[in-house]
Amino acid sequence: MPNNTVYVVDDDPAILKAVQRLLRAHRFEAEVFESAEDFSERADPGRALCAVMDIHMSGKSGIELRRELVERGILLPIIFISADDSEATRKATQQAGCIAHLKKPFSAKSLMDAIGRVAAQPSRAQ
Repeated sequence: MPNNTVYVVDDDPAILKAVQRLLRAHRFEAEVFESAEDFSERADPGRALCAVMDIHMSGKSGIELRRELVERGILLPIIFISADDSEATRKATQQAGCIAHLKKPFSAKSLMDAIGRVAAQPSRAQ
């Protein structure tokens, strides 16, 4: 059975709760983290299908966290979310490597479509 755990990293409790509910409604397990540091301490990236990660958080940014993961050889697919849709932010997310960059507020469909693309990758459907 394919892994259906999605990590959600955001410092906004309302976003964590909303995304968690959406994922559960679509039969995904959701594990939430209140910061990049919380993720670094508790997450086991090998257990997750992907991560939905805010870019701008207090403390370490989502992009910084992604770069740290890559440096450690962890290529967990990332879906970045952010209220900032500037050209600089879009470029930074592309350079960090991401499946999608969704502007807050994003639609449920856009998030589920991005997660669906990850789940459909042959290397993920084990």
